[in-house]
Amino acid sequence: MRAVCVAAVLLCPLVAHGDEAQARRLRDIGAMARFVPDEASRRLRAMEWEMATAPAALRTDFLYHYSTAERGIGDLTHALTLADQLVTYGRRNHDNVALAKGLIGRANTLYLREELAASHATAFEAERVALTTDDIPTKVLATIAAGQSFQEEGNYPEALAKLHAAIDMARHVKDDAAPLASALHTLVQLYLNTGDFDKGWEAQREALAVARQMASPGYIATALGDEFALAVEQKAFARARHALFEELALERSIGARQMVATTLVNLSDCYLKEGRFREAQTYAAQALEAALDARSNNDVATARVNLGQALLGQGHLAEGKRQVEAGLATYEKQGDKPELLAVLREYGYALELAGDYKGAVDAYNRERKLSSEIFDEQRQKALMELQQKYEAENKQRRIDALRQENRATKAELDNRRLHQRIWWMLAIVFGLASVVVGLLYRKVRRANAELEEKNQQLKRQGALDPLTLLYNRRHFQEFMGRTGTERRAGGDGTVGALFLLDVDRFKDINDTLGHAAGDAVLKTVAHNLRLALRETDMIVRWGGEEFLVFVPAVARDGLDEVALRILHGISSHAAEHRGTRVPVSVSVGFAPFPVALGGTALTWEQVVNLADMALYQAKARGRNCACGVLGFPDGAPATLEPIERDLEEAWRQGWVDLSVVPGDVEYSTAVRSRA
Repeated sequence: MRAVCVAAVLLCPLVAHGDEAQARRLRDIGAMARFVPDEASRRLRAMEWEMATAPAALRTDFLYHYSTAERGIGDLTHALTLADQLVTYGRRNHDNVALAKGLIGRANTLYLREELAASHATAFEAERVALTTDDIPTKVLATIAAGQSFQEEGNYPEALAKLHAAIDMARHVKDDAAPLASALHTLVQLYLNTGDFDKGWEAQREALAVARQMASPGYIATALGDEFALAVEQKAFARARHALFEELALERSIGARQMVATTLVNLSDCYLKEGRFREAQTYAAQALEAALDARSNNDVATARVNLGQALLGQGHLAEGKRQVEAGLATYEKQGDKPELLAVLREYGYALELAGDYKGAVDAYNRERKLSSEIFDEQRQKALMELQQKYEAENKQRRIDALRQENRATKAELDNRRLHQRIWWMLAIVFGLASVVVGLLYRKVRRANAELEEKNQQLKRQGALDPLTLLYNRRHFQEFMGRTGTERRAGGDGTVGALFLLDVDRFKDINDTLGHAAGDAVLKTVAHNLRLALRETDMIVRWGGEEFLVFVPAVARDGLDEVALRILHGISSHAAEHRGTRVPVSVSVGFAPFPVALGGTALTWEQVVNLADMALYQAKARGRNCACGVLGFPDGAPATLEPIERDLEEAWRQGWVDLSVVPGDVEYSTAVRSRA
């Protein structure tokens, strides 16, 4: 979202001082920087020498527009250098308009460099500085940046308040509707994220009317892009395509090569969502050519992925997989793991529809591995942040202790002087000092108690998933790290077990009804799992639409019954979203824990991986069923490697004892079938 509006150019009226010809030329190029950044960059580069001696107001706008254009063509290092020059100039000359613009340029560039914490802090500082000025367009721009930062932090109420404030200010800008158009566009993006489509349409209609009144092809194209995004979320594909075709014509008319590539990618994606693979192939090929011409690596990667999916949809497996893998390679090279994860999920789904089940399982396994890597990185980052917080608190405690020590030393010196002067005052001074120390001691004890209570609250909150209020993955890993290696099978024929669940066709629910419906489904699944399982069973939000259940004690021959209870507990209760019932089912993979292979007990991580492989076997059998690895008969390999390579083949070889529990049978019959 922010990539579209991060470079919004709110043209500030240039002062009448200096060369009017320079001012007009700079104003025209500044209007171009957002939509045709390559041409704007070339022209601004040619003006660099003459701008070195230009009046202060012209120099400020030159640096701001130049940073915007460089950011648009992807030269983030140069864009950041130009923004920092403007920040330095503003601080040195006490020019808050220049300082605010420099901070906005810096915040937007840091965002594209994925330095989100620094970007948000800079945006909030830019807003504080801008609000001290009388320059309304700069105030609007800074308030938009602050609203975007709150949105990226997930603080939607504060983001909404900021964007409405920006719109109110923009309505008072005379002779320039660009600030209002930019603020309305950002508001549409917020409503898209929150799923409030009615208000999104209202803001989009006003943005389009403002853009048409401006007669600006770039702003009209931006508003049409918002229309596409809203329409495709609500499955109004005909309207979405109509908006894209009109947008594409406008972008081509102004030579906006980057925007053309992105719009062609959106067209191919729209046809993919409709299942019209031939048209999707046509526009994906055009998008690839346009993206290569614009040197837009992200659009190149997405175009290749869309082209590959279109080919897969037409049964051209080899060429389709080649194109998708080429797109994936670009995401891997860029280190864009979240985007790579989403593409792998879509890739596996496309391969499954094309009948390439082995390829689909491979894609799902790659997705699973990458998901674990992302989680490990996030956990390491969280640990580092906690360590930094601990060190800061420890440092502050040492400072407080030194201050207290200094106060005590000063009190002792004062006491000595008083003793030398007036001996009978010693008792009074000693008594006062004792009272002060006692008060300080009680204050420190109270502060330590409050700190301990807050730490316990944070620890409890850190163990729960905020959406479902189930335990999160980190808590489960810590729990198994403390107790997992100590578990043994019970002498009474009981074992523990791990059940891995995946919500069936969750992507279709998100694509059809929106992410708010997806959240409602996840919360419903969590609620029904609590009803179906015992209080002693641990239920974990494993990630995305996946859940993990750890049953600490169950009869060895009762695993199928637990799986059936889970299947019926989920499928018998539909989710509710805006008055619509959303049917829900899950696929389940399970395995006992502990379990041994070749006389060696498997770790809990290996058992989870077995359950994961069994889960994909359940998906391959049509979903809404469970598949479990119950054990390893005599003659099984001594290691897991050949079994992990292909579970289906391992079963055929007689290396694993596999159980399949269909989800469409009556619970009371507890049907169990051997695979």
